Amino acid sequence: MPSNDTPPGPRANRLSHFGDPLVMLLSIGFILAFVALSLYDITLVADTISAGFAWTAETLGTYFQLLLLLTFLIAIGVAISPAAGARVGNLTSPQLSTFKWLSMIMCTLLAGGGVFFAAGEPIYHFVVTPPAFDTQAGTAEAVAGALAQSFMHWGFLAWAVLGSLSAIVLAHAHYVKGQPLKPRTLLYPVLGERVMKGVTGSVVDACCVIAVVAGTVGPIGFLATQVSFGLHELFGVGQGFATQLAILVALALVYVTSAMTGIHKGIQVLSRFNVFLALAIAAVILVFGPTLFLVNAFSQGFGEYLNSFFRMATMSAETAPAWWMQWWTVFFFAWFIGYAPLMAIFVARISRGRTIREMILAVAVMAPVATSIWFTLLGGSGIHYQLTEAIDLTEALNNFQFDVATLTVAQALPGGTFMALAILVLTSIFVATTGDSMSYAIAVVCAGHDEPSPLVRAFWGIAMALMAGILLYMGAGQIGALQQFIVITAIPVSLVLLPSLWAGPQAAYAMAREQGILPVAEKDASQPG
Repeated sequence: MPSNDTPPGPRANRLSHFGDPLVMLLSIGFILAFVALSLYDITLVADTISAGFAWTAETLGTYFQLLLLLTFLIAIGVAISPAAGARVGNLTSPQLSTFKWLSMIMCTLLAGGGVFFAAGEPIYHFVVTPPAFDTQAGTAEAVAGALAQSFMHWGFLAWAVLGSLSAIVLAHAHYVKGQPLKPRTLLYPVLGERVMKGVTGSVVDACCVIAVVAGTVGPIGFLATQVSFGLHELFGVGQGFATQLAILVALALVYVTSAMTGIHKGIQVLSRFNVFLALAIAAVILVFGPTLFLVNAFSQGFGEYLNSFFRMATMSAETAPAWWMQWWTVFFFAWFIGYAPLMAIFVARISRGRTIREMILAVAVMAPVATSIWFTLLGGSGIHYQLTEAIDLTEALNNFQFDVATLTVAQALPGGTFMALAILVLTSIFVATTGDSMSYAIAVVCAGHDEPSPLVRAFWGIAMALMAGILLYMGAGQIGALQQFIVITAIPVSLVLLPSLWAGPQAAYAMAREQGILPVAEKDASQPG
């Protein structure tokens, strides 16, 4: 059994400072090709991705939905099983305190997108009734359904696919079997040793890295436009490319420094600061905002979420408009699938010493509830102001201008300009925590172990910032095109996740037997543990 103190697998990667050269070649090649083709013909790239995006959403949308639903249900089954008492990483106690651990989970998994959409999405579903409900848009009766639909997109299913079953598989494979912390390891139960060496494994890893690059560059680029817009509206600062570039450089400096210092320093400190700031903002909104409305809205919205859970989770193009499914449920679910393997690597790394039950409940239950509360505080406040005609975001949200929605709601909250500035800072740091954790996770994939070189972490952080800057120079539309591309990358990545549906429970029970929590089956008694 590998040592608890020494990460298994690094010796295989010492010949190459950056890890698997083919993964690097394919991943960097994608970045260069996307930028080059965009420079050559922006319209061609955007139209091609848009066509692929539409086809994927229409053809595979139901498959993506079922994958997330099954992952959540099976993960909860594992969490209540006897095997859930096994500990991750062969440690008898956690490496990180509970608060630090939960902070890193909350600030990493859905941070960038969740904060960006928290104000606008509930209001959008309030002014445009989701297909799962038949309430009249813009009325008090529409509040519960609007919040419930937002909870569906950012709730149990989204979180579960990011760090439950796949994290269990990776934790057992890496910390017990000595296999590398790479996405290809998730396919070992199906393909065996042939996926661990050679071209197939490298292509698998590269697909997952490309999906995360596409999914992370989007929030980084959108943040630059959002903060630029916010500074312009609040202080009259110019919102041209120069301002966006300055914001991008500042953001990159923060998350690259954080990624280089590692999980126990920069990433942890940044996450903790952001949680404290989020709690302070939440307290101000709850105490000085429309308190009774928010309490009632959360209660009714979460109740409707649970009541309509399966109807929303299995909504298809036959029961909902194709455009709605494409731009909402399928888009989000595919985005989470694209992130999932590298997020699972990060969860497995920070959860050493935690029980499987703690890991699943934190990721798949506690974090979604916290996310729903945050969406209620921001989005619910926006709905209240929209309902009372203090603001009107109907036109902006019909044009998907979520940066306008966030700032408008923030200015309407108690504190006005101060609150708007605080939320801009919060959003920026949330995106930074996504940037540092994904820079770290990509470096882990390249290295194959959980202590990758700080230079490799910095390289990937800078590469994503540079890509965002180049695409912003071409126009925000190219950032949007790249964001749509993650739906296409979800196709191969979803196949990487599929074996976890059965390998996750198997790994949990194997860990429980190895740790003496469950008796060793007779057929395994003669085999080495």
